[in-house]
Amino acid sequence: MFGRFGAITRSLSSRRTLQSSFVGRGLEEFFEAGQRLPVEKMSTGRSWSASELRQKSWEDLQKLWYIVLKERNVLASQKVEKKRLGIPTMYFANRSRAVKCQQTMARIKTVLNERNIAWAKAQEELKKSKGKKTLKTPVEATEATPAE
Repeated sequence: MFGRFGAITRSLSSRRTLQSSFVGRGLEEFFEAGQRLPVEKMSTGRSWSASELRQKSWEDLQKLWYIVLKERNVLASQKVEKKRLGIPTMYFANRSRAVKCQQTMARIKTVLNERNIAWAKAQEELKKSKGKKTLKTPVEATEATPAE
């Protein structure tokens, strides 16, 4: 599933830039390889596990979220085209890819929720032990650190 995005996700942790390398291509973004429907069945990988996602930084999870969201949009566009052209489902089935995207997105949400709960507990402990001193939220902490 993430085969073509493998290089992107592997380099997420090592790349810290202020500028985005995104180049908008208009409606082409909603179709694979510039085709409305795939010509051949693509081999796909697996969804990301929660343990893998726990090792990613906030920025990496955010980038991965949008990569998976883009994949879901591509699949939704293909589904609409299939319906519009009257192609039977047996000849065109991307359900497994959509499920993998949903699983990955749900796991990203779970990991972020776990981090938020841990941050809230740390905040409470800090208040108890030190008085009124507070921690920055994970987002604030990420934004406050200078990029290298």
